[in-house]
Amino acid sequence: MELQRGAGPVASNTQPLAGLTESQRLGLRDVLLDVSKARAWSWELPVLLRDRCWLRLDRIRLSELMRYIPPDGRDEAPELMHYQQLMAQGIDPLLAQQNCWLEFGMEDCQRALHAYWQSRDRTNHGWSAQRYRQLVSLYRDQIERGLPSVPMLILARRETDEEHQIHWITRTTQTKDLVNIRPFHL
Repeated sequence: MELQRGAGPVASNTQPLAGLTESQRLGLRDVLLDVSKARAWSWELPVLLRDRCWLRLDRIRLSELMRYIPPDGRDEAPELMHYQQLMAQGIDPLLAQQNCWLEFGMEDCQRALHAYWQSRDRTNHGWSAQRYRQLVSLYRDQIERGLPSVPMLILARRETDEEHQIHWITRTTQTKDLVNIRPFHL
Protein backbone atom coordinates (compact mmCIF):
# COMPACT_ATOMS: atom_id res chain seq x y z
CA MET A 1 0.00 0.00 0.00
CA GLU A 2 1.18 3.45 -0.75
CA LEU A 3 0.20 6.61 0.97
CA GLN A 4 -0.13 9.63 -1.27
CA ARG A 5 0.05 12.98 0.43
CA GLY A 6 -2.68 15.42 -0.49
CA ALA A 7 -2.22 19.04 -1.42
CA GLY A 8 -1.75 21.60 1.29
CA PRO A 9 0.50 22.04 4.29
CA VAL A 10 1.26 19.14 6.59
CA ALA A 11 1.71 21.23 9.71
CA SER A 12 2.78 18.79 12.41
CA ASN A 13 1.84 15.62 10.64
CA THR A 14 4.58 14.52 8.29
CA GLN A 15 3.87 10.81 8.87
CA PRO A 16 0.10 10.40 8.66
CA LEU A 17 0.18 6.70 9.61
CA ALA A 18 2.49 7.18 12.59
CA GLY A 19 0.69 6.49 15.84
CA LEU A 20 -1.89 4.10 14.43
CA THR A 21 -2.38 0.94 16.43
CA GLU A 22 -1.73 -2.41 14.80
CA SER A 23 -5.46 -3.11 14.56
CA GLN A 24 -6.00 0.29 12.91
CA ARG A 25 -3.24 -0.41 10.41
CA LEU A 26 -4.71 -3.82 9.64
CA GLY A 27 -8.10 -2.16 9.32
CA LEU A 28 -6.71 0.00 6.51
CA ARG A 29 -6.11 -3.18 4.52
CA ASP A 30 -9.72 -4.24 5.07
CA VAL A 31 -10.98 -0.85 3.89
CA LEU A 32 -8.90 -1.07 0.73
CA LEU A 33 -10.14 -4.60 0.14
CA ASP A 34 -13.74 -3.40 0.42
CA VAL A 35 -13.07 -0.56 -2.02
CA SER A 36 -11.35 -2.85 -4.51
CA LYS A 37 -14.45 -5.09 -4.46
CA ALA A 38 -16.69 -2.14 -5.31
CA ARG A 39 -17.83 -2.48 -8.90
CA ALA A 40 -18.77 1.16 -9.40
CA TRP A 41 -18.70 4.61 -7.88
CA SER A 42 -21.03 5.05 -4.91
CA TRP A 43 -21.67 7.54 -2.15
CA GLU A 44 -21.50 4.53 0.16
CA LEU A 45 -17.71 4.20 -0.34
CA PRO A 46 -15.65 4.70 2.82
CA VAL A 47 -13.79 7.76 4.02
CA LEU A 48 -11.40 7.59 6.96
CA LEU A 49 -11.30 10.28 9.64
CA ARG A 50 -8.20 10.39 11.80
CA ASP A 51 -8.42 12.32 15.05
CA ARG A 52 -4.90 12.46 16.43
CA CYS A 53 -5.97 14.07 19.70
CA TRP A 54 -8.17 11.09 20.60
CA LEU A 55 -6.05 8.52 18.72
CA ARG A 56 -9.11 7.55 16.69
CA LEU A 57 -9.48 6.29 13.15
CA ASP A 58 -13.13 6.23 12.11
CA ARG A 59 -14.62 4.81 8.95
CA ILE A 60 -17.66 6.63 7.60
CA ARG A 61 -19.50 6.62 4.30
CA LEU A 62 -18.78 9.41 1.84
CA SER A 63 -22.47 10.33 2.05
CA GLU A 64 -21.94 11.12 5.76
CA LEU A 65 -18.87 13.31 5.35
CA MET A 66 -20.82 16.57 5.09
CA ARG A 67 -22.52 15.78 8.40
CA TYR A 68 -19.27 14.97 10.20
CA ILE A 69 -17.24 17.85 8.76
CA PRO A 70 -19.54 20.43 7.20
CA PRO A 71 -17.73 22.32 4.45
CA ASP A 72 -17.78 26.10 4.68
CA GLY A 73 -19.36 27.49 1.53
CA ARG A 74 -20.35 30.91 2.78
CA ASP A 75 -17.93 32.66 0.48
CA GLU A 76 -19.71 30.93 -2.41
CA ALA A 77 -23.12 32.45 -1.66
CA PRO A 78 -24.85 33.55 -4.90
CA GLU A 79 -25.12 37.12 -3.65
CA LEU A 80 -21.37 37.35 -3.02
CA MET A 81 -20.46 35.56 -6.23
CA HIS A 82 -22.60 38.02 -8.24
CA TYR A 83 -21.00 40.98 -6.48
CA GLN A 84 -17.50 39.61 -7.21
CA GLN A 85 -18.41 39.10 -10.88
CA LEU A 86 -19.60 42.69 -11.15
CA MET A 87 -16.42 43.95 -9.49
CA ALA A 88 -14.31 41.84 -11.89
CA GLN A 89 -16.13 43.56 -14.76
CA GLY A 90 -14.91 46.91 -13.42
CA ILE A 91 -18.26 48.11 -12.06
CA ASP A 92 -18.09 50.65 -9.24
CA PRO A 93 -18.43 48.92 -5.82
CA LEU A 94 -21.44 51.01 -4.81
CA LEU A 95 -23.23 50.28 -8.11
CA ALA A 96 -22.34 46.61 -7.80
CA GLN A 97 -23.84 46.51 -4.31
CA GLN A 98 -27.01 48.26 -5.47
CA ASN A 99 -27.29 45.82 -8.38
CA CYS A 100 -27.09 42.90 -5.93
CA TRP A 101 -29.71 44.49 -3.72
CA LEU A 102 -32.05 44.79 -6.70
CA GLU A 103 -31.44 41.22 -7.81
CA PHE A 104 -31.39 39.40 -4.45
CA GLY A 105 -32.89 41.85 -1.99
CA MET A 106 -31.10 43.99 0.55
CA GLU A 107 -31.77 41.61 3.47
CA ASP A 108 -30.42 38.54 1.70
CA CYS A 109 -27.29 40.39 0.57
CA GLN A 110 -26.63 41.67 4.05
CA ARG A 111 -27.28 38.22 5.54
CA ALA A 112 -24.81 36.61 3.09
CA LEU A 113 -22.19 39.26 3.83
CA HIS A 114 -22.71 38.92 7.59
CA ALA A 115 -22.41 35.10 7.40
CA TYR A 116 -19.27 35.48 5.31
CA TRP A 117 -17.57 37.74 7.86
CA GLN A 118 -18.73 35.60 10.78
CA SER A 119 -17.21 32.54 9.13
CA ARG A 120 -13.89 34.41 8.89
CA ASP A 121 -13.91 34.87 12.68
CA ARG A 122 -13.77 31.12 13.31
CA THR A 123 -11.56 28.58 11.67
CA ASN A 124 -12.94 25.87 9.45
CA HIS A 125 -9.48 24.30 9.24
CA GLY A 126 -9.38 24.92 5.50
CA TRP A 127 -12.40 22.69 4.88
CA SER A 128 -14.26 24.63 2.22
CA ALA A 129 -17.01 23.59 -0.14
CA GLN A 130 -14.42 23.69 -2.94
CA ARG A 131 -12.09 21.26 -1.11
CA TYR A 132 -15.02 18.94 -0.41
CA ARG A 133 -16.00 18.93 -4.10
CA GLN A 134 -12.39 18.28 -5.10
CA LEU A 135 -12.18 15.29 -2.76
CA VAL A 136 -15.41 13.81 -4.14
CA SER A 137 -14.35 14.45 -7.73
CA LEU A 138 -10.92 12.87 -7.28
CA TYR A 139 -12.37 9.90 -5.39
CA ARG A 140 -14.91 9.28 -8.14
CA ASP A 141 -12.24 9.60 -10.83
CA GLN A 142 -9.97 7.09 -9.05
CA ILE A 143 -12.77 4.54 -8.66
CA GLU A 144 -14.01 4.93 -12.24
CA ARG A 145 -10.46 4.39 -13.53
CA GLY A 146 -10.25 1.15 -11.51
CA LEU A 147 -7.69 2.48 -9.03
CA PRO A 148 -8.83 1.53 -5.53
CA SER A 149 -8.02 4.31 -3.12
CA VAL A 150 -9.43 5.65 0.11
CA PRO A 151 -9.20 9.24 1.34
CA MET A 152 -8.05 9.65 4.91
CA LEU A 153 -8.70 13.04 6.47
CA ILE A 154 -6.25 13.92 9.20
CA LEU A 155 -8.32 16.26 11.32
CA ALA A 156 -6.70 19.46 12.51
CA ARG A 157 -6.21 19.81 16.22
CA ARG A 158 -8.82 21.97 17.92
CA GLU A 159 -7.92 25.54 18.77
CA THR A 160 -5.17 25.64 16.10
CA ASP A 161 -4.77 27.19 12.68
CA GLU A 162 -3.89 23.80 11.15
CA GLU A 163 -5.81 22.62 8.13
CA HIS A 164 -7.45 19.25 7.76
CA GLN A 165 -5.12 17.14 5.61
CA ILE A 166 -6.21 14.71 2.92
CA HIS A 167 -4.08 11.64 2.32
CA TRP A 168 -4.89 8.93 -0.22
CA ILE A 169 -4.26 5.32 0.67
CA THR A 170 -3.82 3.16 -2.42
CA ARG A 171 -2.87 -0.42 -3.31
CA THR A 172 0.40 0.08 -5.15
CA THR A 173 2.87 -1.67 -2.84
CA GLN A 174 2.80 -4.83 -0.78
CA THR A 175 0.27 -4.84 2.04
CA LYS A 176 2.97 -6.20 4.36
CA ASP A 177 4.58 -2.74 4.22
CA LEU A 178 1.58 -1.32 6.04
CA VAL A 179 1.96 -3.78 8.90
CA ASN A 180 5.65 -2.86 9.27
CA ILE A 181 4.95 0.80 10.02
CA ARG A 182 6.41 1.52 13.41
CA PRO A 183 3.85 2.39 16.08
CA PHE A 184 4.10 5.74 17.76
CA HIS A 185 5.14 5.62 21.43
CA LEU A 186 4.35 8.36 23.92
